Amino acid sequence: MQKIGHRGAKGYVAENTLASFQKALDFNVDAIELDVHLSSDGQIMVIHDETIDRTSSKTGFVYELHSFYLKELGVPTLEDVLILVNKKCIINIEIKVATATQKVLQVIEKYVKEQDWQYNQFQISSFMWETLELVSKYCISEKKEIGIGVLTEDSIEKAIYFGNRIKAQSINPYFKLLNAENIKLIHSYGFKIFAWTVNTPEDLIFVKSFNVDGIISDFPDRI
Repeated sequence: MQKIGHRGAKGYVAENTLASFQKALDFNVDAIELDVHLSSDGQIMVIHDETIDRTSSKTGFVYELHSFYLKELGVPTLEDVLILVNKKCIINIEIKVATATQKVLQVIEKYVKEQDWQYNQFQISSFMWETLELVSKYCISEKKEIGIGVLTEDSIEKAIYFGNRIKAQSINPYFKLLNAENIKLIHSYGFKIFAWTVNTPEDLIFVKSFNVDGIISDFPDRI
């Protein structure tokens, strides 16, 4: 079962920061989940929200702000994170805005060719399924083994249908959707199951009882 740090180790350190990712590495995670948006100058910034309002003392939309300014506020680029992680674990990149898709694929390509990463050390996930469809077409046409995770918070059945169509690696469901029946169904289609976001001891016991393939948690040390 993979131990996956949600936005690093969000339960201990400010989310999606280099310090949070380092904390997750200190917990020997198997993977780190992070979120990406684009800055005004087209850099892939690691931040969950479309604005900086919640996670900084400033305000503004990420796409309207320059990467230099965002980095001063503690928002790293995807490349900053890859340099820090240095192949120590898998990187699960949740794409939050469709315009970031092509640039994410370009960065993955760069780090495979120049820094000895492997394609299977990356997963791309998203609630925007049309984005995952584009990633799938790229992976199939270019024969790249980048994992694709279908995020869902409402319908396991729809996620399975779509995941089968795009040849996804996993279904990444909100953990409260899970039960013994749909766990068996997901696995019967050959998908891995990476459940999110599981934090309390009680919920962790519940999800572990289903033998999922990975758990995404703000407290990865609890897994």
